[in-house]
Amino acid sequence: MGEKQTLKIAHLKITDHLILGIAKALQDKNPDAFQKFVLEPQAKVGWNEIGDTLQKGDVDGAFILAPFAIDLFKNKTPIKLVLFGHRNGSILVRNEKAGVKNIEDFKGKMVILPYLLSVHCMLFNKLLEQKGLSMGPGKDVAYEVMAPGQMVDALSWDEEGELGGFIVAEPFGSQCIKKGIGQELSLSKDLWPNHPCCVLVMRDEALATKHDAVMEFTKALVSSGKFVQEKPKEAAIIGAPFLGQEVDVVEKVLTTPPDRITTDRLFPTVSELKEMVGYFSEKLGKLQGNIDLDTFVNTTYAEAAGAQA
Repeated sequence: MGEKQTLKIAHLKITDHLILGIAKALQDKNPDAFQKFVLEPQAKVGWNEIGDTLQKGDVDGAFILAPFAIDLFKNKTPIKLVLFGHRNGSILVRNEKAGVKNIEDFKGKMVILPYLLSVHCMLFNKLLEQKGLSMGPGKDVAYEVMAPGQMVDALSWDEEGELGGFIVAEPFGSQCIKKGIGQELSLSKDLWPNHPCCVLVMRDEALATKHDAVMEFTKALVSSGKFVQEKPKEAAIIGAPFLGQEVDVVEKVLTTPPDRITTDRLFPTVSELKEMVGYFSEKLGKLQGNIDLDTFVNTTYAEAAGAQA
């Protein structure tokens, strides 16, 4: 059978990365579930930490924001995108203490973003554009970038109502709502239906030296995604410890509504990534220049795993 190879995978404690936790739980329960690899998830605090660890080669791969991953590839980080991590899954939360009832009420306030190179930034910008508003220094809406895990506390500490709210991956929006700190304004699925967000990237070295392990790992993730979709309540029980969240919060994200996040359509589609790049390039002045997305995306593993588009 040969010795199993360790796969170190960086991630955040967000439901976007839940399929990694499901695969890890399966391996912990049954060490012989996988023949080629031993999974070693490495939880990080924020996106910069994930980017740094990928660039340094401290991990074999990572679940990471698609636009951020594209930027790393553009800047010569030796990585390839092998699988989407999910679709949908984020939420725009409004701060009632700030008197925010709709998107126009963000004018003169600050929004918290998880990262500038994110679908969250793209979606919020689009919402503002529809109302003739803009975001940035000296513009209608200010912004602050913050790790997802810090956003709930930031809103709770905002006694002056300076923060209009935040847009972020679940379960932090639902956690915030459960605590009575904020309210749902929009779900990302309603702003861009079935949008990709986080992706799995692997370093080129891992693809070259751990091919069979990565192949089996990808298959495990696709199976985990189907499990989450088909048995969300069980997935919430299994995934809550991985995410450091209460089961009912995770269950809400997976069930209410059922397409709040989807995990059974993980095949990476270049056309959707091109849509992201086009928006960031034209509207935000980022991800400009020649980016060979066809080289960046390696569909070999997703195809073998039977991932659905």
